[in-house]
Amino acid sequence: MLDPIVAFFQRVFAAIGRGIGLFISWLVWPFVAAANWYRQRSWLIKGPIGIVLLGLVALYGYFIWQTQVWTNFNIDYVNAYNFPARKNDAGLPVKSAAQSSGATTATGQTAGQAAPANACERSAIVDVAADLIDFNVDQNAWISSMVLYKLGLFGIDWDDTPWLDNKASFQRGVNQAVRRTTVELVDSLGRVRGTSGVNNDLQSARGNIQFDEETWYFSLSPFGPRTPTPSIYRAAARDLQRFNASLTACNSTFDARSDNLVEFLDRIANDIGNTSAIIRERSEFHNGGWFDVRADDRFWFAFGQLYGYYGILSAAGADFDSVIAQRGLTQIWNETLKQLRSALNIQPAIISNGREDGWIMPTHLATMGFYILRVRSNLVEMRDILAR
Repeated sequence: MLDPIVAFFQRVFAAIGRGIGLFISWLVWPFVAAANWYRQRSWLIKGPIGIVLLGLVALYGYFIWQTQVWTNFNIDYVNAYNFPARKNDAGLPVKSAAQSSGATTATGQTAGQAAPANACERSAIVDVAADLIDFNVDQNAWISSMVLYKLGLFGIDWDDTPWLDNKASFQRGVNQAVRRTTVELVDSLGRVRGTSGVNNDLQSARGNIQFDEETWYFSLSPFGPRTPTPSIYRAAARDLQRFNASLTACNSTFDARSDNLVEFLDRIANDIGNTSAIIRERSEFHNGGWFDVRADDRFWFAFGQLYGYYGILSAAGADFDSVIAQRGLTQIWNETLKQLRSALNIQPAIISNGREDGWIMPTHLATMGFYILRVRSNLVEMRDILAR
């Protein structure tokens, strides 16, 4: 009675097996043909080809290693700066021990009144921005400009595949936060509005960090050798460090006014708002669950952006400490940093872009979008309080 049914399923599975076998044969045929051809050649031909193949294997091994190993990735990296120990806003004179204790001089004045400042407080924002660049291009290889990343998988962009692109997206997200910060440093934070020009070091840093993210040592358009992206970004980090050295010597300006903080928060809110819109579009119209190959790009870009802003906003809390305290923002500021830190706990092994009402595949994009909107809402609220 059951024999016809069993025979039917046997034929079905046999057909499926033959189909899989034919597909695998088609897939490996070029490699088998190449191996047969290679075995029939003389060593004059085998030698150079073998060397090239070994070079490719080593190059791909290095590439895969760099995309999978995230050196010094630490969601609590902000703790190393010990920002709560800061006593001055950025750019303000740093008092010596004698000045702080109010010691008197021979003329009867306090040291704090008599002695001019010979050191000023460095900018924590600038320090973090420079360190994030170092993290991206020195502590790790900059993936987006590596030649194998540019070549893709048999001509397919790595971003259109589920593999080897998460670190590149994360790095671009971190870089986006640094780019936004350098623009604000040039336009407002690093100058006294209306009375001073643009700082040359900050201007150079902004120009360098805006450089194309995918430039290798050689380009076809325009044709010829190029300076690769990591080298340009390293120059931006050096520019930022020069500015802070100048600021420490009281030869540069950091204007820690409330209106500058308003603009800074507004630009960051707009920046992550744009990312939220991209995530929403992907979540609503491309919810393919684990099979959405672009979901991981969107997720890790947003993650990298929040990773960068977590450090930069923590630094801003130190640079603008007086403004935050005087305007009663301490509680909401700390809550915003906690929300940023909470978002960084979301690190799924495989990114899924499932339906929001689904019950099989999770929706990591919607979860990340929720955290972004929480942070943005707090930024907007702080901006409005400061603008009153």
